[in-house]
Amino acid sequence: MTTPSSLAKRARGLNVFEKYLTVWIAFCIVAGIVLGKLAPNVATFLDGLTIYVGDAPVVSIPIAVCLFFMMYPIMVKIDFAAVLKAGKSIKPVGLTLFLNWAVAPYVMYGITFLFLGVLFKNFIGADAVDHLKMPFGLDLPEGALYGVGKVVWVEGAKMLEVPLWRSYFAGCIVLGIAPCTAMVLVWGSLAKGNDDHTLVMVAINSLIMLVLYGLVGGFLLGVGRLPVPWEALAFSIGIYVAFPLVVGYFSRKWIIAARGEQWFRDKFLHILTPITIVALLVTLVLLFSFKGGMILSNPLTILWIAIALFVQINLVFWLGYGLARVLGLSYEDAAPAAMIGASNHFEVGIATSTILFGLASGATLATVVGVLIEVPVMLMLVSICRRTCYLFEECRLDLPWCKHDSAVATTEGTR
Repeated sequence: MTTPSSLAKRARGLNVFEKYLTVWIAFCIVAGIVLGKLAPNVATFLDGLTIYVGDAPVVSIPIAVCLFFMMYPIMVKIDFAAVLKAGKSIKPVGLTLFLNWAVAPYVMYGITFLFLGVLFKNFIGADAVDHLKMPFGLDLPEGALYGVGKVVWVEGAKMLEVPLWRSYFAGCIVLGIAPCTAMVLVWGSLAKGNDDHTLVMVAINSLIMLVLYGLVGGFLLGVGRLPVPWEALAFSIGIYVAFPLVVGYFSRKWIIAARGEQWFRDKFLHILTPITIVALLVTLVLLFSFKGGMILSNPLTILWIAIALFVQINLVFWLGYGLARVLGLSYEDAAPAAMIGASNHFEVGIATSTILFGLASGATLATVVGVLIEVPVMLMLVSICRRTCYLFEECRLDLPWCKHDSAVATTEGTR
């Protein structure tokens, strides 16, 4: 039987899609903007293939398909039975849960409100507005006020008109309440962290999101004056987390029973990885085909959002890393605990924002900026972890991979 450690150790490096994800995303920005200019009807037609509830567009079918293929490969990799047996220590699991659900969402709220709603508000446009889809379960007449929004008709559909910066703010909130359960396997392995702990947290967070994602998200969006009906959040988490989770769990069992675990691991999972990235990139091309005009008119938009997200990621990471030191955790537990807390599940963020606010919304654009900076920022944090490993106990035991001068000096001084 394959153990959690052996599964995680296969993710020691980044494949070509993951390593250059930022480059691919930059290409999608350009491709989407060009598509929007040269063939604006293509993206509009695809997003027009939508399921309506009353007068409100609820689910874009092409985007729903793309987002399923973004989520399913993540869920099918998780062996819950084996992973949950790997948890050995309460401290690192407790610290990670604390960072994920009691710290990261609220830090995201505070930081992005400060940057987008105060410091960068005039740069974004104090009077600029955005049009969001009417959330599922909400049926209000034209002209009605809802939070900071107003119900208006846009191209034959009811939409919610809100300040543009608040649309970005809402997207950041949706992103901040989704703890990473995918790429963090790679970050933990690159940092030489505890593979078992990382896998335990992937499984635990996938299950906890089924409950807390909607509750925390609904609370913060409401405080941010962009309330979302509970039906909309429940529908979103059901479509984009629960459904692929259930399909992944059962298909994993069936495939392994039919073809064996070796074939599943070496063949099936190998095929899925590029499918996930391709689905993500297609979604991004469609997104930027809608937002190209706004980006060209305000090219610094992405920068303002990226700065806020960069600060949030670093604050959560350093808080987690410092707390791990105070709690006396080993480096192998401290590194993944801090990075899981700092990173976000951008696939869930994009999916939720798309179904709540629409593909063409500023909120969804904000979640995509999270994808844009995820790889370079997390690789930076991996490097920081490895360079500061001497601060933790096991580097005084002269680990063969820890070659930092300070660590060597410390080990020599204790002999």
